[in-house]
Amino acid sequence: MSPQPAAGADGARRALLKLSGEALMGERRFGIDPEVARRIAGEAAEAHAEGTQVAIVVGGGNIFRGLAAASAGMDRSTADYMGMLATVMNGLALQDALEQAGAPTRVMSAIAMNEICEPYIRRRAIRHLEKRRVVILVAGTGNPYFTTDTAATLRAVEIGAQVILKATRVDGVYDADPEREPDARLYAQIGYTEVLADRLQALDATAVSLAMDNRMPIVVFNVTVDGNILRALRGETIGTLISEEVPA
Repeated sequence: MSPQPAAGADGARRALLKLSGEALMGERRFGIDPEVARRIAGEAAEAHAEGTQVAIVVGGGNIFRGLAAASAGMDRSTADYMGMLATVMNGLALQDALEQAGAPTRVMSAIAMNEICEPYIRRRAIRHLEKRRVVILVAGTGNPYFTTDTAATLRAVEIGAQVILKATRVDGVYDADPEREPDARLYAQIGYTEVLADRLQALDATAVSLAMDNRMPIVVFNVTVDGNILRALRGETIGTLISEEVPA
């Protein structure tokens, strides 16, 4: 069931890890828990040391959520740009933690801010991966109205990754909200169209549709379990695989 890790031009495995901003909070109500950031970075650095080419897209919900601010009356575009800036702060925190763990990194932003990170250029991002650097992709797509899930799918397709690893706070994709429905069923594998038709809240619909159009498999797994990031990056069977339609 587990997809094979991605292969770059040099034959190395390549995967894109999608982290929500909330994944960096730990038990805090907001912000970044340095211990959690170090744990996540340590597992990603270990997979990188084993030969996996790692790209990371990080959200900003632990600092600012554009959609929530828009629902409270703020202009949606302004709120989304503020959310993009939050992802940059998270990306810099991950960069620091990864480099302390021994992994060379580059932060690449969809919004130009040359004093603190590089602009996102597809060919340059691929080159960094080939040169054994972890690439942290921030500021979403650089456009309002698009989530970081969609940004992760877009970047995964652009850089030639063969799998998106979507880190969440639950074990995978369920047929109902497991926090509200104790009997909710966990899928081992599910097709793109079923996720869309049943409106399962694994990723937003735009991200799932883009993944489906490009046959990009997505693994949804629990980031709060120690070792799960490393397992996912190694290509081990974990969580739920969203891919082509599952035969009946």
